[in-house]
Amino acid sequence: MPETQALFAEVTELVGLGGFAHTNGGFGEAWAPEIVGAGAGFFDYDGDDWLDIVLVAGGAFANEAGYRGPCVRLFRNQQDGTFREVTSEAGLAALAAYAFGVTVGDYDNDGDSDMYVTTLYRDLLLRNEGGVFAEVGEAAGVGSVAEWSSSALFFDADNDGWLDLYVGTYVDWSPEKDIYCGFEGEKVYCTPELYDGIAGRFYRNQGDGTFTLWTREAGFLSGIEASRDKTLGVATFDANGDGWPDLAIANDTERDMLFLNGGDGIFTETGIRSGIAYDLHGIPRAGMGIDIGVVDSTGEPSWFVGNFSEEMVGVYRHTGGGLFMDRAAASLVGRPTLKTLAFGLMLFDVDLDADLDLLVANGHVQTHIERIVEGITFRQPAQLFFNGGDGRFAEAPADGPLAQAIVARGATYGDYDRDGDLDVLITENNGPAHLWRNELEGGRWLRVRLEGLTSNRDGYGALVVVHSGTLRQYRQLRAGSSYLSHLEAVATFGFGETARPDSLVVHWPSGVVDRITAVGINSEIKIVEGRTHAAERGTRAEEGAHAMEGSTHVP
Repeated sequence: MPETQALFAEVTELVGLGGFAHTNGGFGEAWAPEIVGAGAGFFDYDGDDWLDIVLVAGGAFANEAGYRGPCVRLFRNQQDGTFREVTSEAGLAALAAYAFGVTVGDYDNDGDSDMYVTTLYRDLLLRNEGGVFAEVGEAAGVGSVAEWSSSALFFDADNDGWLDLYVGTYVDWSPEKDIYCGFEGEKVYCTPELYDGIAGRFYRNQGDGTFTLWTREAGFLSGIEASRDKTLGVATFDANGDGWPDLAIANDTERDMLFLNGGDGIFTETGIRSGIAYDLHGIPRAGMGIDIGVVDSTGEPSWFVGNFSEEMVGVYRHTGGGLFMDRAAASLVGRPTLKTLAFGLMLFDVDLDADLDLLVANGHVQTHIERIVEGITFRQPAQLFFNGGDGRFAEAPADGPLAQAIVARGATYGDYDRDGDLDVLITENNGPAHLWRNELEGGRWLRVRLEGLTSNRDGYGALVVVHSGTLRQYRQLRAGSSYLSHLEAVATFGFGETARPDSLVVHWPSGVVDRITAVGINSEIKIVEGRTHAAERGTRAEEGAHAMEGSTHVP
């Protein structure tokens, strides 16, 4: 844990992102979509092994004046610590939509990264054609539904080697259905409880560049009151260690959900039974950002959900048998997050000490909240919590960028400067983006890239287990998490000041297991499925690997 200097440095202007600003399209009517904000992503769009940045820019409401520029803007990494905007040359300049979220994945397995962008109307599927994107949503079967989408993610639900797509959806809103809510004679934003929710959508990849709407067939409409879904956060993880991806969903003012994969791409909703659906009093909370990982020596996954102010961040640890225990108070995360409103939320080893830390990006939705509730502000600083290695967290000092009050929404991480530590990107609603460079000095690390052959090319769903003495660290590659954003698709492991990796094992979705015994330190390696001398077929159970990422000590 850094003690003598701020861990992050704000470098947004320095690296060339200072000209970006998100717009929520507001024109004085306080329409509901204005408060949601937008996400961002780190990904390598041109295949040069350097992380580029996509920022969702928002947009204007149909038939209303306002921002008509591209709804997503792309910035290419110049490999010298700076970025250059390439929105036009990448074919994105003409894309006008009211956009919210982005997820990235090679859905056609052609070797480059494609994007899916969620919007207020029809979503966009952007196929990467050698660094230039073509919008193919309707042709691919995913762009014909016009409804308010939020967070989405690519994942291989049936482990057939092709990325499927889950699209979280929010509420049934239109200008005609807008509800008036007032405060001191002015129109203000209503809570989502006043609107009907919309059930999320699942698309099955056909393997020929198209998708089929498969929501009911895959079991996503079998849960109770499915039409009341108001999804803002989605994440995949392997809840029961069977090698099949499960889906966690954070809903706003409705119960959170856990869809367990039956081993064939058919899901069963178990949120209430598992104990994560409601708070301790049986009341649903306002779920936004979400992430899941191993944060203590039990080896069991913990589920973190960002909630509304006066609700605290939710923390649930798996206790076995599909049951989760509320640990918001025991984790020491609960009380410090009571006065904040959490959107982006992510687990990552920020100080490279071999355990997962927590960053929460905060910002309120009501500009007048300070006149209603004492101690709660509209603009709020982000919070960083260092993990003590036992699942108990200590809040980092509010210095550097962490002292800056903003209206945060999306949050993501990635090693954009390739120095081994993880940098942070945060978006503001109706405001700028913020790139925070990690200034960590020291700390040993290993970064692992994957390329699937029988499995999907991105390796989403693959579990990487690194052995270092008695310590095992776990990372599962995935596209989604946090809020409306895409995390880098590279597994980063920290080892403190003196440790080093002994070996690593990759459990691929196909069942192939790659074992590597000669592993360097402070290096980045690429593993191609089945191309090592120790490749075999096996199961995750032999590693005791039960969760998507984290670390634990073993005898």
